[in-house]
Amino acid sequence: MSRRPVCVIAQPIHPIGAERLAAAGIEVRQAASPALDDLRAAIGEADAVIVRDRLPAELIDRAPHLAVIANHGTGTDKIDVAHAHAHGIPVVYTPDANVRAVAEHALMLMLAAAHQAVAADAATRQGDWGFKYRQPMLSLHGKTLGIVGFGRTGRLVCDMATRGLGMQALVWSPSAQPAQIGAAGARQVGTLAELLQRADVVSLHRPLRNDTFHTLDAASLRHMKPTGIVVNTSRGGLIDETALADALRGGRLFAAGLDVFEHEPLPAGSALASLPNVVLTPHVAGSSQEALRATASQCAGQIIDVLAGRCPDHLVSPPVWPNRRHATPILQDKTP
Repeated sequence: MSRRPVCVIAQPIHPIGAERLAAAGIEVRQAASPALDDLRAAIGEADAVIVRDRLPAELIDRAPHLAVIANHGTGTDKIDVAHAHAHGIPVVYTPDANVRAVAEHALMLMLAAAHQAVAADAATRQGDWGFKYRQPMLSLHGKTLGIVGFGRTGRLVCDMATRGLGMQALVWSPSAQPAQIGAAGARQVGTLAELLQRADVVSLHRPLRNDTFHTLDAASLRHMKPTGIVVNTSRGGLIDETALADALRGGRLFAAGLDVFEHEPLPAGSALASLPNVVLTPHVAGSSQEALRATASQCAGQIIDVLAGRCPDHLVSPPVWPNRRHATPILQDKTP
């Protein structure tokens, strides 16, 4: 009797993902918890895996049938992609499923930081009505938004901020085309330093690579205004968190809004967690119900394609496809 292909879901996803996989004749197994040890215990018979967190090389090697890795989201820096590709395992991702949710979250963090929403909420709960007489707040209308990285999310944040809040947008992106930036109603700057000097709010939208690590470090943060706000919904490693905390504590920055961190969960005793002028969320920018549904469905659809022998829509590296590892075939592809 032929073996059914197995997909292991490493961390919880929207139910539509498992439903689509099961309907296509794939056995779905959920890891016991999001912890790496539970994924280690579950991955051995996997033909496919959906991950929202880390997937190191040693776990990839535990799955001799593994034929596709689906990254639940855009950034693949937590997956050992090079190791997977070296073993003929395609890695797929979901570049557009949660973009709007992330852009909305970035806008929310800007507003919450500018208007000191978290501190105001705490004061209200404590009956501290004097808060409004002593806490400075900022308006975003007419201010300058500096966008670092101009991919899908950066472009959408630009559109929301300029159209919805009347902000002016500057862009620093080594890969974006000037015509693309101009068409979005933004202005391109030649250096990161120039953007930081001119911007009132800086929003990061770059992938994490060796050349982007600590894009904002102590030296670059010194270019910003003392009324400046930093927002990060991209990757935690883009910011030197110690330098950011020092700038916020010392009054060299007004506030920050952060959804991602260099080490997740945020370590106990983090300097950022003790600062009242920081808005923190636990890597949830792309986790609206609508985004989760779209992301899970896109992961499942691409796994079905790979196991049915069809090239999926979003390969991290298309050249891997012709030399991919043989997949356990779907016995009956029931995909509508």
